[in-house]
Amino acid sequence: LLLLCYAEEEAVIVSGLKNTDVFVGESATFTCELSHPGVKNVQWWLDGSPLHNNFVTEISEQDGMIHTLTLNDVACHDSGTVTFRAGSLISSAKLLVKGILLLE
Repeated sequence: LLLLCYAEEEAVIVSGLKNTDVFVGESATFTCELSHPGVKNVQWWLDGSPLHNNFVTEISEQDGMIHTLTLNDVACHDSGTVTFRAGSLISSAKLLVKGILLLE
C-alpha cells in the first residue's frame, strides 16, 4: 500500500481590496476573497492600527474565503489605507472620506 502525501496548497488572494470614496456619514465596505478557507491570523488594519469588530467596525467572513470589513458612519479622519492580512497574504486599498460643503 502506497500513501501519497501532498503539501497543502497555499491560499492566494483571488480578488483584493479596491479603493473606495464615500461621503461623511456613509458606510465604506472592503472585501477580499481568498482561494480557500482555513487561513490563520486574519486581521484588518486602518493606517497601521488594528481594527476590531464593534458597532462602527463590522468584520465578517463568508465560507472562510470572503472577508468583509464595513466601516459605518465614517468621518474625515477615517481616510487612510485599509489593509487586510491573512497569514502572509496582504491586500491594501485607500479609503477617501469626502466632506460635504454646505453653502449658506
